[in-house]
Amino acid sequence: MNALSPVQQKFILHWGKMGAQWGINRTVAQIHALLYLSPKPIDAEMISDTLGVARSNVSNSLRELEGWGIVRIVHVLGDRRDHYESLKDVWEMFRIVLDERKKREMDPTLDLLKECAAEADASKTDKYTKERLEALLEFFESTSAWYGQIRKLPIAGIRKFVKMGDKIMKWIGKI
Repeated sequence: MNALSPVQQKFILHWGKMGAQWGINRTVAQIHALLYLSPKPIDAEMISDTLGVARSNVSNSLRELEGWGIVRIVHVLGDRRDHYESLKDVWEMFRIVLDERKKREMDPTLDLLKECAAEADASKTDKYTKERLEALLEFFESTSAWYGQIRKLPIAGIRKFVKMGDKIMKWIGKI
């Protein structure tokens, strides 16, 4: 997959740009995009050649993508090298990404807010600060609980839920 079509190049470059805006290394996102578009597993050398990225950078990026759980190693008969493929089910892929972001970003913030709220209650922290911390804690606890409920749904249920957006908005408007 050395020669990329203009559409592939456009998507890979954009995915890299978006990855950077989401706090993910641009090269990591570009490698993910390449693997997502590839109809078959690709070895690291081919990734390096196709994207013009240093082999060491490819190796580090692949480890990060494996850590996220959205890329996996595949063995190809007759080839000793590791090949890589991305998850192809976008719903499952984004579910995994959301799980990781929750674990890496939301959970530590929730833990810190609990600590701060408890310390604010036990100390002479001003009333306004306590109220702000409690409001933020309540928001994080609610959204975390909501995510836990949504996470239990099968992918088909999530797709159905998302497609019901307008119906849910009308129902909520009647409350």
